[in-house]
Amino acid sequence: MSAIVTARNLSKRYKNATALDNVNFEIQSGRIVGLIGPNGAGKTTALKAILGLTSFDGELSVLGYDPRTQRDKLMEQVCFIADVAVLPRWIRVREAIDFVAHVHPRFDRAKCEGFLKRTKLTPDQRVRQMSKGMIVQLHLALVMAIDARLLVLDEPTLGLDILYRKQFYQSLLEDYFDENKTIIVTTHQVEEIEHILTDLMFIRDGKIVLDTDMEAVGDRFAEVMVNADKAAAARALQPLDERQVFGKSIFLFDGADRATLEALGEIRRPSVSDLFVATMKGTYA
Repeated sequence: MSAIVTARNLSKRYKNATALDNVNFEIQSGRIVGLIGPNGAGKTTALKAILGLTSFDGELSVLGYDPRTQRDKLMEQVCFIADVAVLPRWIRVREAIDFVAHVHPRFDRAKCEGFLKRTKLTPDQRVRQMSKGMIVQLHLALVMAIDARLLVLDEPTLGLDILYRKQFYQSLLEDYFDENKTIIVTTHQVEEIEHILTDLMFIRDGKIVLDTDMEAVGDRFAEVMVNADKAAAARALQPLDERQVFGKSIFLFDGADRATLEALGEIRRPSVSDLFVATMKGTYA
């Protein structure tokens, strides 16, 4: 596999804060990467650096380009979705299609119109007449019709109901993603994207605190439900986290011996959200 994004000692400092602190990571082609972290952790700053929207220190290569000096070439192969409110409220559907067709050399009008035929959107409909879910449908159709190698999603389904959120990610998988494309997504609704991720990155206080593929999560981390009489033995193994459920303790371990854990109780793979909460303990103190 070839690296789509390579960061070495990537840093970004504002006047009174450090948003990225000597970060190192690689993102390979054909992966769906979840960049997860609490508010203010550095997620959006990292995405802005990748997109060439902010200055930074260190080295950063995206699709072989330096985002600081080669952004024009880079953006021919990159798409970005943040809050859908970036679409002007006065614009009509057909005008949005015309605009993207004229500014992006890799846009396929027929493909976009094919996506929109599955929706209730009409060519003369203005953004201000749409619900937020309909705006997402328009935005997604415009983006999926661009033959981009990298898609960056920053809280793309914020404020949408669960039906639109599920439809959004299903459309990404069915109509956009393939082995030649890469997706980076940030969201606070981690339980809804867990099933589509191939890789997981946790960021906290400007540092990457976990960088692994989803297959390795099951091998490395384990949750064990333990009865009260074995709780002390479980604590002696220095778990990452402990929580109480219906009178029993659930411990989360990193790299612990499986045979030892089996003697304590029932083992299961932790969810991404449980792993996130355990990793970020103290962040909100």
